[in-house]
Amino acid sequence: MNYHWKMTVTEVVDKLISRSPFLEEAIHDNIVNVSSLARKLKPEAEKILNKQVNTSAIVMAINRRPAGRYIKLSHQIGKILKNLGDITVRSGLSGHSFENSPTLVTCQRNLMDEAGKRKNTFFAFSQGVTETTLVISNTLDHKTKRLFKGERKLSYNPGLGSVTIQLPGENTKISGIYYFILKNLAWEGINIREIISATNELNIVVDETDTEKAFPVILNLKRPPR
Repeated sequence: MNYHWKMTVTEVVDKLISRSPFLEEAIHDNIVNVSSLARKLKPEAEKILNKQVNTSAIVMAINRRPAGRYIKLSHQIGKILKNLGDITVRSGLSGHSFENSPTLVTCQRNLMDEAGKRKNTFFAFSQGVTETTLVISNTLDHKTKRLFKGERKLSYNPGLGSVTIQLPGENTKISGIYYFILKNLAWEGINIREIISATNELNIVVDETDTEKAFPVILNLKRPPR
């Protein structure tokens, strides 16, 4: 049995818009042509309601729609980002990806021991189900080649840099922190190569040429929310 007939146009429009945080934010910032959006939503709204719907009714529903959950969250996120800690930029990094194997952990441990003997060396890794990625200082490349020579290398990406962000402790209590940061980088056309995080630290790995673009974007997030 189809229960969609009980829904109103307003409820359907709210449901469709809520699926996209990007769209919800764009409406809130008045950068969306509401008439064009209404025409785009019309076919799906009619399918859900199982009847024809006037475009003007959808326009009215969009204009009368209250700020959604995303907008409320964005204000909370803005307050947290205002309290971001140190932002550190590093260059001279490289990325190495290997297929997981029974011996890979031993190779990582040996490389970590080597990294611990050197000052100001960057070493971070992310282990997935089938592969592991290392992001390390270029000075460790030669050691990596030797220590991992028996492993299956999937990719090697030199010329990387990173932006490390110290997050306030309350970042774990609010959803959307990472989305908000990464969205701003995406809008500036910055390609993110890797993301490596700890509880209160976020490492964003980008092409070395993009580090100078990424730093001011993240720094601007510390400005008080509007």
